[in-house]
Amino acid sequence: MLSVPDSKDRVLIAADRLFMERGYKAVTLRDIANVLGIKHASLYYHAPGGKEQLFIEVTERNLNAHRAGLTASMAAAGADLRAELHAAAGWLLSQPPMDLLRMTLSDLHEIAPDQAQRLGKLVQESMLDPLSRVLGAAQTRGEIAPVDSGAVAGGLLAMLEGLHAVPDIVFLYGESPWRGKSRLHMAHYLVDVLLKGLLPRNSEP
Repeated sequence: MLSVPDSKDRVLIAADRLFMERGYKAVTLRDIANVLGIKHASLYYHAPGGKEQLFIEVTERNLNAHRAGLTASMAAAGADLRAELHAAAGWLLSQPPMDLLRMTLSDLHEIAPDQAQRLGKLVQESMLDPLSRVLGAAQTRGEIAPVDSGAVAGGLLAMLEGLHAVPDIVFLYGESPWRGKSRLHMAHYLVDVLLKGLLPRNSEP
């Protein structure tokens, strides 16, 4: 049974795990209550707004953590884009995946439009803007060619988040060049390919 002092945090942790595994629509308050071993009506003590309030709170908490983590990790890497993007990859792969595609295409359509808009803006501010800023700063330093930093940040984020879906078997067995390595090694490789480009040095795009 939950105790009052720590119960809200435990409720959010349980709700977060279920929303991440199943998506918003497939999770019920009863599912969350069953994980916690309480009656589902008891959840209204912590979240009078029910399932939607829990989803909003856990999403806000995750996005705020990403904003702080991405910003701090890239700042610690110094003014070097390769190091900054490697640091961003390290942060993103150290956290549970956000599954932003499902959130955008499904979850946000299930909650109130004003809340969906607010969470969408928070995704932009927390995960895309930090990446866009370091890309813009690298352009200012002359480190990379002029690009649409927002578009590149979105593609980069999708690529790095997508590495959560790479099965462990890729790194454990077989003749794969990634055997014995990790998702982070793969992330660093992909970042380096992005920075160097795929075309031969004497080719025009």
